[in-house]
Amino acid sequence: MVYRVESQIFDGKILVEENGKIVIKNPELFRRKMADDLLDTMILSDSAHLKKVCYWVAYNTGLQLNVVPSSIQGLYEARGKGEIKGFTVPAMNIRTLTFDLARAVFRAANKINAGSFIFEIAKSEIGYTGQRPLEYSSALILAAIKENYSGPIFIQGDHFQVKAKNFFENKDKEINPLKELIQEAISASFYNIDIDTSTLVDLSKPSHDEQQKLNYDVCALLTKYIRSLQPKDIEISIGGEIGEVGGKNSTPDELHAYIKGYRKEIGKLKGISKISIQTGTSHGGVVLPDGSIAKVNIDFDTLKKLSEIARKDYGMAGAVQHGASTLPNEAFHTFPEVECAEIHLATQFQNIVYDYLPLSLKEKIYNWLHSNFAAEKKPDMTNDQFIYKTRKSALGPFKKEIHSLPKEWKNKISLTLEEEFSFLFDKLRIKGTKNYVNEYVKTVPVQKKKEDFLKEEKDLGELEGAD
Repeated sequence: MVYRVESQIFDGKILVEENGKIVIKNPELFRRKMADDLLDTMILSDSAHLKKVCYWVAYNTGLQLNVVPSSIQGLYEARGKGEIKGFTVPAMNIRTLTFDLARAVFRAANKINAGSFIFEIAKSEIGYTGQRPLEYSSALILAAIKENYSGPIFIQGDHFQVKAKNFFENKDKEINPLKELIQEAISASFYNIDIDTSTLVDLSKPSHDEQQKLNYDVCALLTKYIRSLQPKDIEISIGGEIGEVGGKNSTPDELHAYIKGYRKEIGKLKGISKISIQTGTSHGGVVLPDGSIAKVNIDFDTLKKLSEIARKDYGMAGAVQHGASTLPNEAFHTFPEVECAEIHLATQFQNIVYDYLPLSLKEKIYNWLHSNFAAEKKPDMTNDQFIYKTRKSALGPFKKEIHSLPKEWKNKISLTLEEEFSFLFDKLRIKGTKNYVNEYVKTVPVQKKKEDFLKEEKDLGELEGAD
C-alpha cells in the first residue's frame, strides 16, 4: 500500500497538472498502478485535504477515460414507453471493500456486455460504513478505470429517507439535513436518487389519498429540490416509494392515489421514473436462531400488477423490489419475467465478505460488537442473531483494517463476488444491455474544478433509516 502526497501524485510520468487541469501522460500505467495508490490514500490517509485531491484526480481521469457518472432516466423512459423490456436492473449496495467489489461488478459486466446496473448507497449506510458520497463515487470510478470499463456508470442514493418520528416532532429539523445530503450526493455525481417518504404513510386514515398524502407531498417537495440542483442537461432519475419495506403489501389503489397526488403537487416538473413497493420482503432477511435466513414468500403477482400499472398508466419504468439479496437463488429469474424494473441487493454481498474475512479479524469485530452494541441484544435473541443483526455497524469503524487485508485475500473475496454478480446478471437478463444504455442514456461529462472537491463537508447528523 502506498501513501501519496500531492506532489507525488503529479510526478510527471503518469499525471501532470496544467493550468488547474489534469492531464494523463500514461493511461495504462495509471490503470495498472496509480488507481490502487489513489484508493489506498483515500482510505488510509488522515489528511482530509489529500483525500479530496484524490477525489478530484479520480473524477477527472475518469472523464478522460470515458467513465461518466450518468442518470438512468433515458433508459427508464424508454422502458415506460415499451421500447425495451425483459430485464431487471440490479441496484447493488456496496458496504465494504467498495473498490474491490465494484471491480468484480465491472468484470462480470464486461464479459456479457452489460450496462444496465446501478451502484447505490443508502442514507443509513453512508453513516455506518463511513463512506461519504465523494469517497463512494471516487472508488467506483477508479474501479471502472482499473477494469477498463467505459461509458455511463449509474450511482444512486438509496433510501434517502424521512424518519417519521423526527418529522412529526420538527419537520424542518428532519427535512433540512436530508436536503444537505441530497446536495452533497448530487455534487458527488449521484444522478439517481430514491426518495423514501413511505414512512409517512398513515394506514389509519379512511381513504387511500389521505393515507398517502404526506408521502406524496414530501416526495414532491424533495423532487422540486433535486430538480433545482441537477446539473445542466442532466435529468436526475428519481424514485418514490408507496410501501415501507417490511410492512403490508402494496396495492393498486395505493399506487394510483400516490401518483395522482404526487403529480398534482409537482405540476409540469419531470416526476419519478419508478416506484418502490412492498411485496413481502424485509431488509437483510429474517435471521433464525441458528443464524440461517428464513425463506420468504414474495408476492410476484403484486409486483407484476403494479409494474404494469406504473408503465401503462403513468409511463414509468415499473416497480422496484427492495430487500431481495437474501432470497433463494431460484427466485431471481422471476423478476424479469414479471417485468420488475429494478431490484435492490445488499446484504448477501456483505455476508460473503464476512464469510471470507480472516478469523482473527472477525473475532476482533464480533468482540467489538458485544462491547458496543450490547443494548441491542434482546433477551430472546441468540448470539448468531445478534451478530447477524449488528455486524454491518462494524464496517465503518473497521474500514481501514478490512481495506488493509493482504492483496491475495481481497482478490479471493473479489473473485467470489464476481461469481455472485455473474449469477445475478444472468438471472436478471442484463446481458447485452450496454447497447440499450448507449442508445437511450445521454452522457453529460460535467466539468468540475479542483475547488469543487476541496469544499468542507457539512455535519449530516444522525444518518438513520432503512438500508
